[in-house]
Amino acid sequence: MNSRTSSTASYTLPVRRPSVSSRLSFAVATAAERGENQHGSSTAIEHQIEEEIDKIKRYEDFTTIDWVQDAAREQLRRKAKRRRNAGLWDRGKFDWRHRLRESYEAAQGWIVVTIIGAAIGLNAAFLNIITEWLSDIKLGHCTTGFYLNENFCCWGEDNGCADWHRWTGFEPANYIVYIIVGTLFAFLSATLVKSYAPYAAGSGISEIKCIIAGFVMKGFLGFWTLLIKSIALPLAIGSGLSVGKEGPSVHYAVCTGNVISKLFDKYKHNASKTREILSACAAAGVAVAFGSPIGGVLFSLEEMSSYFPLKTLWRSYFCALVATAVLAAMNPFRTGQLVMFQVKYDRSWHFFEVLFYIIIGVFGGLYGAFVIKWNLRVQAFRKKYLKNYAILEATFLAFATAIICYPNAFLRIDMTESMEILFLECEGAEDYRGLCESEHRARNIISLLIATVIRVFLVIISYGCKVPAGIFVPSMAIGASFGRTVGIIVQALHDAYPSSAFFAACEPDLPCITPGTYAFLGAAAALSGIMHITVSVVVIMFELTGALTYILPTMIVVGVTKAVSELFGKGGIADRMIWFNGFPFIDSKEEHNFGVPVSQAMTTDVVAIPTTGMTLKNVERLLAQDKYQGFPIVEDEQSNILVGYIGHTELRYAVDRVKRERSLNPLARCTFGSAAPPSVTPTPFTPTVTGHDSSNNNPFDSASTSTSSSTSIDFSRYVDTTPVTVHPRLPLETAMELFRKIGPRVILIEHHGRLAGLVTVKDCLKYQFKVEAAEHPRDGMAETYIAEGEEKLWTAIRRVGDWVSDKVSSVSGGRIQLRDSFEHGDTMSRGEGRGGGDTRIMDGTEELLDDEGVELESRR
Repeated sequence: MNSRTSSTASYTLPVRRPSVSSRLSFAVATAAERGENQHGSSTAIEHQIEEEIDKIKRYEDFTTIDWVQDAAREQLRRKAKRRRNAGLWDRGKFDWRHRLRESYEAAQGWIVVTIIGAAIGLNAAFLNIITEWLSDIKLGHCTTGFYLNENFCCWGEDNGCADWHRWTGFEPANYIVYIIVGTLFAFLSATLVKSYAPYAAGSGISEIKCIIAGFVMKGFLGFWTLLIKSIALPLAIGSGLSVGKEGPSVHYAVCTGNVISKLFDKYKHNASKTREILSACAAAGVAVAFGSPIGGVLFSLEEMSSYFPLKTLWRSYFCALVATAVLAAMNPFRTGQLVMFQVKYDRSWHFFEVLFYIIIGVFGGLYGAFVIKWNLRVQAFRKKYLKNYAILEATFLAFATAIICYPNAFLRIDMTESMEILFLECEGAEDYRGLCESEHRARNIISLLIATVIRVFLVIISYGCKVPAGIFVPSMAIGASFGRTVGIIVQALHDAYPSSAFFAACEPDLPCITPGTYAFLGAAAALSGIMHITVSVVVIMFELTGALTYILPTMIVVGVTKAVSELFGKGGIADRMIWFNGFPFIDSKEEHNFGVPVSQAMTTDVVAIPTTGMTLKNVERLLAQDKYQGFPIVEDEQSNILVGYIGHTELRYAVDRVKRERSLNPLARCTFGSAAPPSVTPTPFTPTVTGHDSSNNNPFDSASTSTSSSTSIDFSRYVDTTPVTVHPRLPLETAMELFRKIGPRVILIEHHGRLAGLVTVKDCLKYQFKVEAAEHPRDGMAETYIAEGEEKLWTAIRRVGDWVSDKVSSVSGGRIQLRDSFEHGDTMSRGEGRGGGDTRIMDGTEELLDDEGVELESRR
């Protein structure tokens, strides 16, 4: 980082604090200075300052939060509050009411976390009950109570009961009912999402990582998203699609935290405080999904949060504790279990099994790499061709999934129920479809392998469709089926060669191999492989079983999975989806070594505003372009001496405010600073619009419309005179660390006091992608072949669609016409979709549309 140096030209530079460390403490220092110089000022002015700070809508949609300014504003607010309290104390007005209010404000954080945790636990219990009932209703119904699922209907009985009836006694008819009900659920889920809350689709983990890091997506954590996700999620799971609810549980938990926290003044206008709450909610979401409060905290630390101080750790722990306690009190399964696939193991393991644990770990790494690669291909195809067929796609996927899965006993049932069966020990447990019988081993091995292959394919094409969809449980189900297969094979080998030296550690006449533990370890391997997380997976799986003896095998499996995964690229599917969607996010887990200065990535075509010389008309024309998050302030266009930085929103607010107060001449002169150094450093956190007039000190009364030469509007109070600045030769890696550690919205590049350019997170990521593309050039022939294959696939899909349209039209007598809408949607998708390999960072230089037609107004 550079030190401010005087220019060789004859310019008087403003007094400025150059270093980042000074920048971080700017608010406290400024507040103290102002407190000393203005100790006698009235509290009414301080109240006005705070109200105007709150009025500025600083964080617009698809922009990045400036954490430095946010922290500085909070420090200033605290300082003003302490001065008010001191004044009340000196005047003897600090009574018990003020003490009670102070105590409430101090405890407000814990009150909010408690309410949020309780709400998350209640919502999780509700979703568990509804999801299990919807999953069972496809297969049959309870005669004693239609609202009961199979477990509650046959409480205390194994292998079904007389009260639970299949829909018909004719198996093909049951098959048809299974397909129709599953398809209907998917249609309803996709329709709700498409019509009311497009942001409710998908898992939400990728977007939440970016939001916690400072990326603003208005509506993504809103009430409508929470409501629709809570309704559509059970429908999506009940439809039989190869998606899970554990990933979306993080989204609805964070939505709950965001909605509730906005009801409290402490969090309503403070992004830093809200970030602590969102991190805690992410931990609670994983905690109720897996019944693992400590695992949820570690997941939030390892995967979700780029900034995780000790206070956030404690809040996350408490929120996860409350949410899990409420879920346990609700006891949705009436078994004391927090999740359906919770299990206990009594037997230990043997060291000869490590060889098979390594095989499972290798499978987990290969599974993650394979699914991530091909799911991104499917996402690209979906974005290019299917973006206008969200409901039709989800409905068709559910229809095809039901047709494929019903014949297989392990695919027909819900994935959580499947894991519960595969995890269990054979002794003393229900024997599902002869899973524990030795004479059925060959049949079970084939069935489990088929289930594994089919589920992998279905996960690849289903994850990302426009319904609430997670990938945690589908991955765990795939790993469990593969692990159980390995366990059955090992058990068969032991039974065939009991006296072999390889099995010498086994005691005679006692069970030696537990296939359920292999399924358990396979689930851990697949989860680690798809998400690229380690410690939190080990803790989650430990809390699921409570078996201390299996911590070491789990660590071995996860360690092997991590090593294999790293061979095929860093970052799990959530990180790759961030890259695919072009979100401005710098991953703290990646190591950057570019070896170039920041000047290689900076933007040199910068629109700067001179301190004097701009008219109100010029300023409004600049704001109307709506391309930039802010503008550097320079002394004049010739010298380019850097004075400060003003945000787009602050300038827009200032202009609107002064126009409301007075009718101004469009040619009124605007000033953004003074060449002479001020006696007190102005602060951008106390915005006041002033107009210069020799006979009037009122900032708005001085604005005259008579002549442009006698009118002056002073915007200097809105100018940040201490932006984060660096030298052009600063390593790019250091600049990226500054973005990640202290979180400025923009870093200005200056050389000898003169503005040379600016750099944002998006600029850094663009350069990173450019370097990666140069180091790993794509095979042109392969890309052409893939593009041709996608085009042929789309042509085939269109032919099927045309055939279905003709049949529907024929059956309905021409009353229902699908061909016209299909062709119209095809034209729209070709005109607006973009290919998978054309990933772009949202830089705000053009208007983009997301998959649901939501305008993305991201600006530099």
